[in-house]
Amino acid sequence: MGNFKEDIAKVKAFVFDVDGVFTDGGIIPLTNGDFIRQYNSKDGYAVTYAIRSGYHVAIITGGRGESLELRFKMLGVTRYYPNIADKLSCLKEFMDELSLSPDEVMYMGDDIPDLDAMKHVGIPVCPADAVSEILEASRYVSQFKGGQGCVRDVIEQVLRAHDKWAKNTKGLHTVKSL
Repeated sequence: MGNFKEDIAKVKAFVFDVDGVFTDGGIIPLTNGDFIRQYNSKDGYAVTYAIRSGYHVAIITGGRGESLELRFKMLGVTRYYPNIADKLSCLKEFMDELSLSPDEVMYMGDDIPDLDAMKHVGIPVCPADAVSEILEASRYVSQFKGGQGCVRDVIEQVLRAHDKWAKNTKGLHTVKSL
């Protein structure tokens, strides 16, 4: 484990939990079994920007629901793994599929179900309001809380390390035809 700024220059893939990372952790259950979640648009923009810049992005979450899947489909995420109890096994399969080494992967989680997976990657990171075990396991703690820009923070840092941030100033259209 070296210098954080040097190590993030090795990152080729981002893996994110959802509730507590892309959101503040609050959910509103609906009668059909789905949930209402609120997302930060800057996080979404950064995800799409990373994908269009050639990075791999995976979502590994214990969450589920049609609206959750739709959100990430609209952002262009093709590696979406919902309702996952064993995040480490899922992460290993993702890494094997893309022949990624641990130092090429950044994982952002916020709670105990993310801990084993975070210990398996080279760059474990978390939002400012993660639980203490995750804070201790992280190499970087964003100054932003879950749902308030922590995803944008880490993506932007990695892309800046590769001199790929803000190279396309025309913007990115995030909504895909469904």
